[in-house]
Amino acid sequence: MQRYNDLSSYLKKKFGSRLLKLSIDGGFSCPNRKNGKKGCKFCSETGSGEFTTKRKSITEQLKAQISFLKEKDKSNGYIAYFQSYTNTFLPVEELRKMYYEAINFPNVKVLSIATRADCFNEDIYKLLAELNEKIEVWIELGLQSSNEKTRNNMNIGYSTKTFENCVKKLKELNIKTIFHIIFGLPNETEKDYKNTIDYVNNKKPWGIKIHSLYIQNDCELYEEYLKSSFKVITWDEYIDALIMAIENLDKDIIIHRLTGDGDKEKLVAPLWSKNKIKTIGEISKILKQRNSYQGINYKKDKGAL
Repeated sequence: MQRYNDLSSYLKKKFGSRLLKLSIDGGFSCPNRKNGKKGCKFCSETGSGEFTTKRKSITEQLKAQISFLKEKDKSNGYIAYFQSYTNTFLPVEELRKMYYEAINFPNVKVLSIATRADCFNEDIYKLLAELNEKIEVWIELGLQSSNEKTRNNMNIGYSTKTFENCVKKLKELNIKTIFHIIFGLPNETEKDYKNTIDYVNNKKPWGIKIHSLYIQNDCELYEEYLKSSFKVITWDEYIDALIMAIENLDKDIIIHRLTGDGDKEKLVAPLWSKNKIKTIGEISKILKQRNSYQGINYKKDKGAL
């Protein structure tokens, strides 16, 4: 049986096959790095865009990504993924030009945009609604944790209230939202992880991405790590957190990712995060052994958006 609601299954049902994700660097910056700010403490110098093809046009980047991906001939379509930094942080006409260049590229079926909940205005919402009439649009938003103290400590730079207002507006426009969360943020416990999953269920996005905290030598958190001011999550602890998340997550929420990719050349800790296949395999094994599945412990909260 299918133990959790994974993205691959959704894509095959909706588009008839899996789609390959093509990462794009649109040359964006981030409001959390302006005026002397250093950005989120866990964010790398590339704005989490380690796998983009830089300093080329959108079309050139998409072509380069296809050439790089060995499985290109097995794909019946692509996801154009604006990944690096904050991908709504430009005037709307510049966004329009880039987004349309991406969706007009041959065989692009989905436009996916990673951004911040504090980087929208009415013109941007209108543009996204317009695009959503032409192609499936996904908006990925960085929640990371529902704990406001943790969010402040990580310099995320906007409140959960701002996050909620953005999610509500996108839902009104029928635009799919994906929440990004991190397990293993400094000083967080199993209770914090459960509270974040409960928060996700309450707001009920279309999708969720989960990964462990990983520390690269080009992020601000690296300096704190060198001072040994916090403990890094172990592999066993992360596996336990993922099992909890899957078992408590609303079965309708699509799981896009259960572990992430750091830059292996810059990764300092945890080194176990380099082995994604091992983590995914362990999750599948444990769920099967327990005869468990996504949402087995989920209790519906009527307060959802």
